[in-house]
Order: sequence, then C-alpha cells, then structure tokens
Amino acid sequence: MKNLENKVALVTGAGQGIGRAIALRLANEGARVAIVDLKEDKMQAVAEEVKAAGSKAVIFKADVTNRDTVFAAVDYAEKELGGFDIMVNNAGIASIQSIADITPDEFDKTMRVNVQGVLWGIQAAAQKFKQRGQKGKISSASSIAGHEGFALLGLYSATKFAVRALTQAAAKEFASAGITVNAYCPGVVGTDMWVEIDRRMAEITGAPIGETYKKYVEGIALGRAETPEDVAAFVSYLAGPDSDYMTGQAPLIDGGLVYR
Repeated sequence: MKNLENKVALVTGAGQGIGRAIALRLANEGARVAIVDLKEDKMQAVAEEVKAAGSKAVIFKADVTNRDTVFAAVDYAEKELGGFDIMVNNAGIASIQSIADITPDEFDKTMRVNVQGVLWGIQAAAQKFKQRGQKGKISSASSIAGHEGFALLGLYSATKFAVRALTQAAAKEFASAGITVNAYCPGVVGTDMWVEIDRRMAEITGAPIGETYKKYVEGIALGRAETPEDVAAFVSYLAGPDSDYMTGQAPLIDGGLVYR
C-alpha cells in the first residue's frame, strides 16, 4: 500500500515548479490531489499528469491572498475528492530589492501572498480537519531565507521568517486536535523563481545574467542545484505517516548551503 493511499491533498501554487512536483509526488504516493493556482492552463496540464500517474485530480482557481477563496478551495477539494487530509501552502512570490528601495506596494503584495496566503491556508485546513473530527497534516513553504537574511532578499526573508513563526504557533495551538504543522525550507532550486531572482540581482548589482545563480550553486555542499523533486520528496514525508511525531519544525532541505 502506498503511503498516502485514500488521502486527499490540496497544493497551492501547484501549476508549476515546486508546487507541480509536490502534486505529482503526492499523487504517486496514492493521494487524490486538488491543484490550486491562478493559471488554469497550467493547472489543467498538471491535473493531466496526476491522472496519468493513476490518481484523481481537480483544479481550483484561487488567489491565496483572498481568505474566502482559500476556504472555498478547501471545501471544493473535500466535496470533489471525498475527504481532506493534507494541506500544502506552497504558493509564494519573490521580492528582490535593496532594503533602502522597498516600496509600500511591494511590501504589501509580498506579505499578502507569502504570509497571508499561508495563514489563510492554515486556518482553512485546521477548520476542515476539526469539522471532520480527524487528524490532519499542514505543510508550508519557508526557505533558507527563513533561517538567514540575505542581501537584496530582505523582504522575502522577512516573509519566510514569518512562515516559521506561524508554523510554530499553529503547531502548539492545534496539536491537541491531532493536527501537525510544519514548514519546508528549500535552497537554490532551478525554477522560474530563481530565473527571476538571478535577473533582478543582475539588474541591481551589474553581475552578468546567470552569475548570481552560479555563485549560490557553487556554495552547495552536494555540488548541484536543487530540483523541485528534491523538495517534493521531503514534503511527501511531511504529508505521510512517518512524520506523525513531528510538528512545529521548519527543516532545511538545501543540499548543504545554510546550516542550523
């Protein structure tokens, strides 16, 4: 029997990158998956991949900054997939800017997606687990930047530190209901987000395109960039029974770049 057989999972930001890899990994472990994102064509493509893996998938278009929409996504997943067991708050955006140049609009947008989006997801999942009278698993995306502040990533780092704080508090509040709450902290992953980080770093510092990415990858002890599948494998662990005694944690999975 697969680790997540007969389980229902919802993954935000599942249309591409790490979110897509998580959705596929959970499906391969037997879960039925609700794919939540803003881009319907990308969601549909991932849903087809999930179905090809032998599992069931539904899609739900949602802006994670809208609390009501996140709650509606959880309700939809339960209704369409016949249960609700796993919440993965993966959606997030990058912010690359000097501390001196962060604008109010950029601050508000990044906080809404990266912090509010996680908070609403935690709330919606916990409420659903309690309504169903069952245990549940919540995992949220933090980052190596949630353990260490990086130059030109100060605002992004602040949001990822906030995810760790929400994770710890929620773990303490919901433990008595059998709900575990953890975060995962990737490093330098070869996704569109890192393409954007590298491009903006080049604009700000004058470094050639690709140089910032190369510099960070060279600092990884295991000698290669991280893949979305590396992250998905760890999230699968957090979603499965082997992590039942783990809550309130935000482990680094970065190939050996930041050490805590």
